[in-house]
Amino acid sequence: MSEESKGIREGVEESKGDPRLVLLLNAVLSAWFAWVVVWGLDRLGVTALNTANVGTLALIIFGVTYLAVLR
Repeated sequence: MSEESKGIREGVEESKGDPRLVLLLNAVLSAWFAWVVVWGLDRLGVTALNTANVGTLALIIFGVTYLAVLR
């Protein structure tokens, strides 16, 4: 065992990862978070829970996280 084990930092830095998976996770989590926020606002009587509101907020969240993280 002449080779040393690589730590987590080296493993992450060398990871080639599939960017499609990151985009898919971003889309799913953005949609889920948007639904939770709009549902909460609906419970407070601020806005209606409908697909247009959830979709709009999901697109905004997706765009912001894309620019902040993947850019």
